[in-house]
Amino acid sequence: MDSSYLIILFLLLGLLGTTVPVFMALFFTGTVGLVFMIGIDAQIVIEVLYRSMDKFALVVVLFFILCGNIMTTGSIVHKLIKTANVLVGFLPGGLAMAGVLACGFFGAISGSTVATVVAIGGFMIPALIENGYDESFSVGIMTTAPNLGIIIPPSISMILYAMVSNDPIEALFLTGFVPGVLIMIAMSFYSYVYCKRRNYKTLDRPTLKEIIAVLKESVWALCLPLLIFGGIYSGLFTANEAAVVACFYAFFVEVFIHKDMKLKDIKKVIISSSATSATLLVIVAGASVFGEYLTFEQIPNQIAEAVTGHISSPWVFLLAVNIMLLIIGMFMDIISATLILTPIFLPLLSKFGIDTMHFGLLMTINLGIGYCTPPLGVSLYISGAAVNRNLVFVSRAVVPFLLIQIAILLVLTFWPDLVLLLPRLVYG
Repeated sequence: MDSSYLIILFLLLGLLGTTVPVFMALFFTGTVGLVFMIGIDAQIVIEVLYRSMDKFALVVVLFFILCGNIMTTGSIVHKLIKTANVLVGFLPGGLAMAGVLACGFFGAISGSTVATVVAIGGFMIPALIENGYDESFSVGIMTTAPNLGIIIPPSISMILYAMVSNDPIEALFLTGFVPGVLIMIAMSFYSYVYCKRRNYKTLDRPTLKEIIAVLKESVWALCLPLLIFGGIYSGLFTANEAAVVACFYAFFVEVFIHKDMKLKDIKKVIISSSATSATLLVIVAGASVFGEYLTFEQIPNQIAEAVTGHISSPWVFLLAVNIMLLIIGMFMDIISATLILTPIFLPLLSKFGIDTMHFGLLMTINLGIGYCTPPLGVSLYISGAAVNRNLVFVSRAVVPFLLIQIAILLVLTFWPDLVLLLPRLVYG
């Protein structure tokens, strides 16, 4: 290995190890590589920063962030939870199933795991404990179920992956539906068995009149995901336009129909969304500079040649990548990892004959699991704060549910036709 590569690697690891923000670590490392190692004019770095943020695909991300914040401020979240509860709450473990179902509903609107664990987990964990559910079980299921936020489309991480891989966003979104449903079914089944064995109390079975009343109350909230996906796949508007439509729809419903969001809250929601969006953009900018260095040095192609020289089977390659991504997810956020690793893996996919959309879904699930693994899993800290528990307690609580998601990940890894079923049905 070239000595300059080692310097860059140790510089990046050193910056990350000294708690320098990820975007700054990537920016400084990429700049050192481009300017001092390769000898490129420093003005190139400025051009790279501009190009990285001058991408229309990022508009989708920014508007979905705003849409999620509008729903969290208003009452759409509570209406989604209420709907899920009336549908499955009377079953053994029904309240836990309702939490999983609510995460699926909310994920189909927000596209973010963090937003889902804050909005749904922050409400459901105390509710489960108050209804007699074991604290460890409650924390575990409502820390891991929000991973559906980035698996069920629209997914922010999928948007960023498509931005690099040039896959059509609409088709890539379709790969997330089947895995999302499988995870919801598996986690709900585990909840049913676990709670039935412990004889946890269940809610009374709702009457048809009560079900209709709840659905009628929640109809505006339930129409939001239908509006997004119906508009996209009917050709009424693109994925980019869907984000804007969803934003205005959520705003109109919360302010003028539900009337749970006041006009004075608009400023707070916009500022909060702007801060989150700015955080995302600086990570994109920093990763782009580092990615430019990798491109100039042709490191992705070198890695591809080294890997193909030692691994001949695509299944062995995918298994090795899964393990590597699970480890990377423990230390790096999904946005940075997607932007850095996608250009490295893309040359390998063509050599092994792996579909880029299949791989994009696997990368999303792998790195999504990283939200729930120590030491840097964001969801662990959010859930721990909700019940005033430390990282060790929450890390143990999530183990059974992470094993379920990893098992489904392995099925999806070696059954690509299942992942690509919907894209092939819709687009051929």
